[in-house]
Amino acid sequence: MRPSSVVLRVVTGGYLILFFIYLLMPLVFMSLVAFNSSTVPQVSPWQGFTLKWFGVLLADNQMWGSLINSFIVAFFVVIISVPIGLSASLLLTRLQFKYRDGLYAVLVSPLLLPGIIIGISTFLFWDRAFQLSGGLFTTIMAQASFISGYSMLLIMARSQRFDRIQEDAAFDLGATHWQVFYKITLPFLSPALISAAALAFMQSFDNYNTTLFAIGFEQTLPIYIGSKLRSFISPAMNALSFIFILFTLTGAVIYETLRRRELRNNSR
Repeated sequence: MRPSSVVLRVVTGGYLILFFIYLLMPLVFMSLVAFNSSTVPQVSPWQGFTLKWFGVLLADNQMWGSLINSFIVAFFVVIISVPIGLSASLLLTRLQFKYRDGLYAVLVSPLLLPGIIIGISTFLFWDRAFQLSGGLFTTIMAQASFISGYSMLLIMARSQRFDRIQEDAAFDLGATHWQVFYKITLPFLSPALISAAALAFMQSFDNYNTTLFAIGFEQTLPIYIGSKLRSFISPAMNALSFIFILFTLTGAVIYETLRRRELRNNSR
């Protein structure tokens, strides 16, 4: 092996190690703080192992209410965004009409706007037009206005690869439009629909900027965490972060296990 190749491998390996250390160290720090008995979020000095911050977190009724609100908002955002994304993607990929590019620009434009603008404009619209003050409803409307654009782009990417000959063959055999849609088109798009639903849920659950200006006096989990961090940084927030990290790792392990099992089954 040439010396230049050895140097390149060493430099690349060193860079990757530093990159993952930079990426993972904050998560490790947050996890350790959740088990330190100190009332100040710190690792050093270590004042003893404890689980009390998880108890403090579980007894926080405000946190549970915010968590439930986050799930409610995310659920309805998925219900709204995925059908809109599906309809828009089918319209843009199946039909050729004069204002197709303009419609595409309108549907994508919310993705380019700052979340603050979307939140404020949604709040003012529903308040001035229908006298509906900020709450979960306005939050759902604000989030769905731009998350539906993500759903549309995901579904469009798969819809553009669809072979229309399958639908033509079904029509020739006497199938109706609804039968073709439910038995041919929808099953083909199902991976994109699942991905769009997962992305919409995560985008909604994690959203802060738009939600902050649209939700009024209600709270979702990101708003609750933000308010806690502004007033006092409690180690209970680190306990909450550790739980989310644990759930994320568990989900990743389950997904990778199922993916590898499917690959082994397909290779037999």
